[in-house]
Amino acid sequence: MKALLPNVWEWSWFSEEKQLNFNGHLLTVGEHRILVDPPPMSVGDRGSAQRGGPVDYIIVTNRDHEREAAQLREEFHCTVIVPELDAAEMSLTPDKICKDGELLPGGIWVIQLTDQKSQGESALFLETGKGILIVGDAIIGHPEGSLRLLPSEKYADSDKARESLRRLLKYNFDCLLVGDGSSIVTGAKPMVEQLLAQA
Repeated sequence: MKALLPNVWEWSWFSEEKQLNFNGHLLTVGEHRILVDPPPMSVGDRGSAQRGGPVDYIIVTNRDHEREAAQLREEFHCTVIVPELDAAEMSLTPDKICKDGELLPGGIWVIQLTDQKSQGESALFLETGKGILIVGDAIIGHPEGSLRLLPSEKYADSDKARESLRRLLKYNFDCLLVGDGSSIVTGAKPMVEQLLAQA
């Protein structure tokens, strides 16, 4: 588990199928310790996750990112939060669902994105520092140091999917934490602007 920013850590599990990292993030926000989209954890990562105190919440950004959430909920005795519109399509039963515009523990805002791969695809925004945006499948950090969208066949309408993501530009963020690929620690917003400006 590596520190990306103060109180923000990332661990990764390499997907042979996708040929990129699946990332999980640990956030310490106020009195809360929160995992986002957790992939498999090594013994060392598990120890790191609990070093500063118990994990309170696991937040899942979409139906395909439940990953190890059920197993880690049992291990850490924490609450799992998932997007309302994806909850019925998940194999786990969430403890809580979240909706667009909701403020979650730790001051995390939910941004529901329309026309994505799944109905419930949601980004998360924290105003801490220069602003942190967390995405699941909405934006992929690949190759390293650059951003891309999912292949067009993953969407019902790729133009609508891209347009929907412009909503993210209303938020002031410098860091982009991605569920898949490589996160952008600083200078992320201009990169997202450039990505969404492409035809």
